[in-house]
Amino acid sequence: MKKTIAEISLEFDLTEESRMDDLCHTYKDDARVGVQNLIKKAIKKQNELRTERERIKKLEIYERKYEHLGYVCGIDEVGRGPLAGPVVAGAVILPKDCQILYLNDSKQLSASRREELYDVIMKEAVAVGIGYRSPARIDEINILQATYEAMKEAVSKLKPQPQVLLNDAVTIPDVLIQQVPLIKGDCRSVSIAAASIVAKVTRDRLMVEYDKIIPGYHLASNKGYGSAEHIEALKKFGPSPIHRRSFIKHFC
Repeated sequence: MKKTIAEISLEFDLTEESRMDDLCHTYKDDARVGVQNLIKKAIKKQNELRTERERIKKLEIYERKYEHLGYVCGIDEVGRGPLAGPVVAGAVILPKDCQILYLNDSKQLSASRREELYDVIMKEAVAVGIGYRSPARIDEINILQATYEAMKEAVSKLKPQPQVLLNDAVTIPDVLIQQVPLIKGDCRSVSIAAASIVAKVTRDRLMVEYDKIIPGYHLASNKGYGSAEHIEALKKFGPSPIHRRSFIKHFC
């Protein structure tokens, strides 16, 4: 008996990617519109996956270039610009045979995609380190120096320690490990992209928790950045304990 379209649809859903081309070939002569649409959808998805794998392969160029030296670590930070909250740095060592797709600059990804990738990175990475510097520390030594400290903390937490650091644009002072600064590195290196995602998700989650403790500033939605509602709340309530005093002089 001929399979129903619903049964064939389930078959497509359950078939592994490696067998999808064979499955499309099996049903290529089935003239039913529903079946042909399933084949078109599968082919489109296969092409998208091939394109994504080619993109990821290009983003591994620096990891492949330095892997002969040992572990290669990507480093990035988030939170240099907000009015409130810490600056957070991520450091990630990915495995040489990393198969994680859709890695990119965290700002280019949706919140849901970042959350999905965060879980995958934390599961598959060789090592992940996260560093923080508080608003008070940022006010004390300035945001750039606080960022360097957060990055150094993130690297110090890695086990094993890397032999090469791929940094997003900066060179971290007083670090003996070889560093390779890359302009727009989170768009050019899978490791830096992974670090960007880890740092972003970590900080966003933290700001959501702060919003529960310090309501009124809409921190869950603005993540501490200077949105109109955030600035209005600053003028109304004044600074909270997690505001950066050196960043809000014009507002309160």
